Amino acid sequence: MLRGIAFLLIGFAFGGGLGFVLASGESATQVSPAMDHSNHMHAHGDALVIEPGSSAPTLTLQVDPDPVAGWNLHLATTDFLFAAERAGGPHVPGEGHAHIYVNGEKVARAYGNWFHLERLPAGLVEIEVTLNSNDHRALMVGDVPLSATVSFDNPGS
Repeated sequence: MLRGIAFLLIGFAFGGGLGFVLASGESATQVSPAMDHSNHMHAHGDALVIEPGSSAPTLTLQVDPDPVAGWNLHLATTDFLFAAERAGGPHVPGEGHAHIYVNGEKVARAYGNWFHLERLPAGLVEIEVTLNSNDHRALMVGDVPLSATVSFDNPGS
């Protein structure tokens, strides 16, 4: 009887361990499309269209040199609440976060009205900020992306 229990435990140990190794190796190579963040739009689907009107969010962008180093971005919004705690969750009307692009390349997310960029390339710089829903879809008002862009010549440091 003890011998049978010993073989049973050994079987569970090796069988369970082998199953765990095989299962974990398989899942490590699979990426759910909803979790794939390898591309610019995060593979979260199309833009989220908001009907134009008085309650549609707005965004303006101001970029100023920081007195110590880098650049300060002020993202002024109306009818929009930054909701860092719900980033990646389901869409809630009127809330989300911002995506920040420098010369067309996404560099960061912003979860509030102020954001600091440590450095920018010398020469012509274009900073674009888009407002996005919690589920990362770009917001649009009608057929216009909800974004703001500032371009300037950065002399460098």
